[in-house]
Amino acid sequence: MDLSIFTTPEAWISLVTLIFLEIVLGVDNIVFISITSSRLPAEKQHIGRKLGLLGAMISRCIFLCFASYLVHMTKPLFSLDLGFWAHGFCVRDFVLLLGGAYLIYKGIDELRDVLALTEEKAEHSEEHKSLRQIGLAQAIATIMVMDVVFSIDSVTAVGLADHLIIMIMAVMIAIVVMMVFIDPISDFINKHTEMKILALVFISVIGVLLVLDSLGINSGIEVLDMHMEKLMVYFAMVFAVVLELIQMRHSTNLETWNRERWQNMTGDAVKAELLVSEGRESGDSEGEKVEK
Repeated sequence: MDLSIFTTPEAWISLVTLIFLEIVLGVDNIVFISITSSRLPAEKQHIGRKLGLLGAMISRCIFLCFASYLVHMTKPLFSLDLGFWAHGFCVRDFVLLLGGAYLIYKGIDELRDVLALTEEKAEHSEEHKSLRQIGLAQAIATIMVMDVVFSIDSVTAVGLADHLIIMIMAVMIAIVVMMVFIDPISDFINKHTEMKILALVFISVIGVLLVLDSLGINSGIEVLDMHMEKLMVYFAMVFAVVLELIQMRHSTNLETWNRERWQNMTGDAVKAELLVSEGRESGDSEGEKVEK
C-alpha cells in the first residue's frame, strides 16, 4: 500500500470530493434505514441504525475491492427490441429493477400504515404492536440487501478515483459522518409525521427512478455522476423539506402565541373577577355600617 500519494494535493482534493459524493448519494440510504429501524423496539433502534450503516460500509468496501467485476455487471446478457423501445439487460439492470420495485412497495406499504394510524394504535394495543414490529436481524438483513442496490450508484461514483485506498477511505469517512447524524435524523423523521410522509414519498420516487433506469429510460444527462432526473428529485425533496420546516416553525410560533394570549386573557379575567369580588365585599361592608 503506497501512502506517498497523500503527499500530493490532488489526492486530498479527490478524497474530499469523493466523501461529499458518498454522503450525497447516501441520502436515500439514510432515509431507508430511518424508516426500517422505526419498526424496531425503541431500545434496539439505535444499534439497528449503527449496524445497518456498518453493513453498508462493509458491502461498499467489498464492492470496491472487486471493481473489475462491476465492469462485467454492465455487459448486456440479452436484448429486447419492441420497436419503440429497445434495451440490453445486464446484471446491474436486474439488481436495480428488483431493488426499485421493493422500494416502491416499501414506500406505499409504509404510507398505508401511516394513514391507518398503525403506529398510534400500536402504542395502545399489543396486537397492533406485534404486527408492526420486526426483529433486529430482519431489519439489518433488509438494510444490507437494499444497500447493495444503493451501493451500485455510490460505488460507481467513488470509482472516479485512481487509487483504491482513496476510494475506501472516502467510503469509511462518509459512513462515520452518517453514523454521527443518523440518530437525530431518524428521530426527527419519526417524530414528525409530515417528515415521515415526505421520506416515504422520496423512497417511492427513488424506487420508480431505479426501475426506469433498469429499463434504460433516463435523460442521459449526468451531473455529479447522477442522472439529471435523480438530481431533480433530490432538489425537490430539499425544497419540500425546507417548506415543511418553515410551516412547522410557523405552527410552533402560532401555538406559543395562542398559549401566551390565553394565559394573559385568563389572567385578566381572574383579575377582573377579583376586582368584582373585592367590590362586592366592599359594598357589603358599607351596607353593614349603614345598618348599624
